[in-house]
Amino acid sequence: MLTTERKALIQQVLRRDGRLIAKSFAYELGVSEDTIRRDLRELAAEGLLQRVHGGALPASSATADYPARQSTASSSKALLGLAAARLIQPGQIVFLDGGTTNLQLARQLPLDLKATIITHSPSVAVELACHPSVDVELIGGRIFKHSIVAMGSTSAEAISRIRADIFFMGVTGLHPETGATTGNGEEAAIKRLISRQSGETIVLATEEKLGAASPYQIVPLAEIASIIREPGTDEKSSRLFRSVAIKVLQANAPKQD
Repeated sequence: MLTTERKALIQQVLRRDGRLIAKSFAYELGVSEDTIRRDLRELAAEGLLQRVHGGALPASSATADYPARQSTASSSKALLGLAAARLIQPGQIVFLDGGTTNLQLARQLPLDLKATIITHSPSVAVELACHPSVDVELIGGRIFKHSIVAMGSTSAEAISRIRADIFFMGVTGLHPETGATTGNGEEAAIKRLISRQSGETIVLATEEKLGAASPYQIVPLAEIASIIREPGTDEKSSRLFRSVAIKVLQANAPKQD
């Protein structure tokens, strides 16, 4: 079998099964494990999969820059934001992560909601600046341009003094083996700190994030209270989370009058 054929088959298996074990796959093809590991390294370098111990997982496709993500799946993100907004109770302290999906959440907050929203995202803060009854606290620091959020020691120090009821966390991948992941190590550390300063962590997940992985773990799935998924999510992706003690909620379109 040619190298290109093996690589195509590797990607096919990842799409079908959500994971690939190098030793078993090598045995099936009658090639050495080193050959398969070399294929995995090369595919990982191209961003086509995420290597893990013993094999590979599908790579997250939710890694485009911020402007590109703003124009992707906007209607699905609005539904996710609406479902998340309904979970917020009056008087709560809520930490909103950055990202285009959480920006939609900010836009869906009821105008009569009285709550405190903390964020390290200038985009979210600006979106909420005209909300009549929400108090907005903006965490400062060095701007990470990919996600338009503040990071660094200044951000971490401010976050460490906060106790939030809910953290709506942005991720680029969710997989039972790797947990919640993202593409930058420092950003992962900030998200992890926020999660540990919050009563519960909730993730709004568009379909391409389910069953996918990025290089840096934020937290294992056991530390996430709920995942809100978009309508019509592939059932295969949803099955991955049934063995984990985590609540999976579906965002449904609002009923028409």
